[in-house]
Amino acid sequence: MGLPEERGRSGSGSGGREEAGARSRARSWSPPPELSRSAHVSSLQRYRELHRVSVEEPREFWGDIAKEFYWKTPCPGPFLKYNFDVTKGKIFIEWMKGATTNICYNVLDRIVHEKKLGDKIAFYWEGNEPEETTQITYHELLVQVCQFSNVLRKQGIRKGDRVAIYMPMIPKLVVAMLACARLGALHSIVFAGFSAESLCERILDASCSLLITADAFYRGEKLVKLKELADEALEKCREKGFPVRCCIVVKHLRRSELGTGDSLSQSPPIKRPCPDVQGKRKEKPKCILPQISWNEGVDLWWHELIHEAEDECEPEWCDAEDPLFILYTSGSTGKPKGVVHTVGGYMLYVATTFKYVFDFHSEDVFWCTADIGWITGHSYVTYGPMANGATSVLFEGIPTYPDVSRMWSIVDKYKVTKFYTAPTAIRLLMKFGDKPVTKHSRASLQVLGTVGEPINPEAWLWYHQVVGAQRCPIVDTFWQTETGGHMLTPLPGATPMKPGSATFPFFGVAPAILNESGEELEGEAEGYLVFKQPWPGIMRTVYGNHERFETTYFKKFPGYYVTGDGCRRDQDGYYWITGRIDDMLNVSVREKIGPIATPDYIQNAPGLPKTRSGKIMRRVLRKIAQNDHDLGDISTVADPSVISQLFSHRCLTVQ
Repeated sequence: MGLPEERGRSGSGSGGREEAGARSRARSWSPPPELSRSAHVSSLQRYRELHRVSVEEPREFWGDIAKEFYWKTPCPGPFLKYNFDVTKGKIFIEWMKGATTNICYNVLDRIVHEKKLGDKIAFYWEGNEPEETTQITYHELLVQVCQFSNVLRKQGIRKGDRVAIYMPMIPKLVVAMLACARLGALHSIVFAGFSAESLCERILDASCSLLITADAFYRGEKLVKLKELADEALEKCREKGFPVRCCIVVKHLRRSELGTGDSLSQSPPIKRPCPDVQGKRKEKPKCILPQISWNEGVDLWWHELIHEAEDECEPEWCDAEDPLFILYTSGSTGKPKGVVHTVGGYMLYVATTFKYVFDFHSEDVFWCTADIGWITGHSYVTYGPMANGATSVLFEGIPTYPDVSRMWSIVDKYKVTKFYTAPTAIRLLMKFGDKPVTKHSRASLQVLGTVGEPINPEAWLWYHQVVGAQRCPIVDTFWQTETGGHMLTPLPGATPMKPGSATFPFFGVAPAILNESGEELEGEAEGYLVFKQPWPGIMRTVYGNHERFETTYFKKFPGYYVTGDGCRRDQDGYYWITGRIDDMLNVSVREKIGPIATPDYIQNAPGLPKTRSGKIMRRVLRKIAQNDHDLGDISTVADPSVISQLFSHRCLTVQ
């Protein structure tokens, strides 16, 4: 790694990482020269040249990238049309409208037939238990996707239909989503950690005609009876007048019953000693194989349906602006927003961000630890890596099982070169010290990445010094479910890094910082982070509610996409995300805020109820303030114990 460059004076003495963290905002780390030499973007000057072209001439920039993909018919009209200003009419974004393609064809058929990479491994699958492993090549994946596409067609799924997917992190989850994409059906993937109520709500909102799920799975030592939850969700749907006609079930936990043909790997051992998180040996609880309830006329086994399916399936050719998927994100009202992404623009953007942000090369082994149920998994487990013909790791387990060195064991096992995880995972593993990391080689690692929230400098330094052995650049990425891909990010061979800063905009991204009056601030500034023009991966609407789309993202500042995040730009032009604007209360002296705005009560809190992506759940805070324990669905809360603490420490109020 290049030596850190000082920005201004530094304090005397080094102290520990905490002191270093306090001073790190004034420092930058240059990219390692050996990485820069082979990087797609090898200098900050080259980055600036490419970024200028991408913003000033987006049609030409993205048009050249589009030539790398297969299009059944070319774009017949304008490459880009849009309106970001609600005062001038309906908000719309159209990239390559009229061109036809299929994203499944581009991430599988094109890779197998045009790129001749059929025998390349698409995924190493690592199960919950370390000995549960398998791998699948691009050719094998293409065959399985075609087979399951034919299964879905036989079940009546057609272009434009919505299919709900509620599955653990197994290869068949990738097969299911790509089969939907092959048919032009929209997949709506629901994180397998969500409740039956959450699943029901999402099925109803999108009017999904079919559900794909699995029998059960283990997450660490916790058994998740997924089929039981799916049954409960479908019963709720029936009660609300929307019976789902078909539920396809993967026999995952009981897969050894299928024999060698579909078993992937051995089922979890019934009993074996395993280390706890501190490294001591303990007896592993007996693996429970739950009985599966069966609803005749609705439930169908995946393995039985696939048995007779043909292994070729002509893709449905879709307009570039046809919807690809719906992914629900938390809403301030408690009703999740169905974010809609489209075929052509999303494909271009996730493929390009993956290539440049992780500096992907053909020999890389990439591991994004996110669940596919989140946008990170959509973009950087499935579509982005596969569009580049990458080999990835697909992980079913958790970082601390069977011990806290699991992630670094996997890195060594598959010789992972590019590693992408969340600051929450980094902070968790920091608590156990350096030894669980350093006892593994990690020599294969070249680039580290973070996603989900800004990483605090102390965690950044630990990640850099301990995990990356001071030789791996860190790409601290800022983006949202709504943006489809990275928006602010370093490029590993080009960008000097500052711990905690997302640095600069990606290609095609034009950020601005506004004050409360909507005026653009120049130079060093802090305010609302907005984007001035569309990029190909931007969401197109909220499913079934375009008015909510316009109100949420465009109404406050006409002419801009409003992220909802605060941002600071420093003297070097680096961007620092400061948090959700609507989550902050500016506490000041009474003379400044006045008697009307003075809070009636202030309650100290050990933490706040947040989603896994870091958004504060304000509706839950309102319920706590009212002492109302009817919280509704809180399955998206990252740490439910925070809610109990807030209720127990709730200040007394006058009713």
